[in-house]
Amino acid sequence: MSEDFSCRVPIDRVRDGERIDLVASDADCSRIARQIDLISIGRLEAHAVMEHRGAVIVARGRIKAAIEQACVASGEPVPAFIDEAFEIRFQPEPTRVPDEEVELSGDDLDTVFHDGQGIELGAAIADTLAVSVEPYPRSANAAEALQQAGVLSEEQAGPFAALAALKGKLGEE
Repeated sequence: MSEDFSCRVPIDRVRDGERIDLVASDADCSRIARQIDLISIGRLEAHAVMEHRGAVIVARGRIKAAIEQACVASGEPVPAFIDEAFEIRFQPEPTRVPDEEVELSGDDLDTVFHDGQGIELGAAIADTLAVSVEPYPRSANAAEALQQAGVLSEEQAGPFAALAALKGKLGEE
C-alpha cells in the first residue's frame, strides 16, 4: 500500500507483514524541513513493514532522505544523505496519575503512543528523520569561519595545548 507521507493508519487496517511505502510531497518536505530546522529536504521516502504484538504495533523499515542543513560555523548549506533503518513501537497511551514520575528504559525510546484508533506513521518517520540528521553539520569552510570568529580549534584548546605551551616556555629558558 502506498500512502501520502503524512498518513494516519487505522489500527484495524494494520495487517502483519504489510508493507507501507511513503513518499513525501514537495509541500510535506517543506513543512518538515521548517519543523526540524533544515534548509531543505530534496527527497524523503520511507517504507515500513507492520506487525502486531498484542496491543503494540511495530513498524520496521528504512528512511531515505536528501537534505541540506546550515553549517554551524558559516551558515553555508551542507548537503547530506540519510539512509537509516528504524523500528518504531506504537502502543496505547498509558494511564497515569498527573505529576507522576515516569521512568523510561532503552526500549521505550522508540515508542510512540496512539489513541487506540490509528497510528501517525508519517509523523513518527518525520521524527525519526529529525534524530538522524547531523546535530553539528560543518561545511568545508567551517574551520576558517570559526578561526575568524576567534574560536580555538580542539588542538589549541585541548588539555595538551596548555602542556605544549608550557613546554615551549621551559625550552626558551
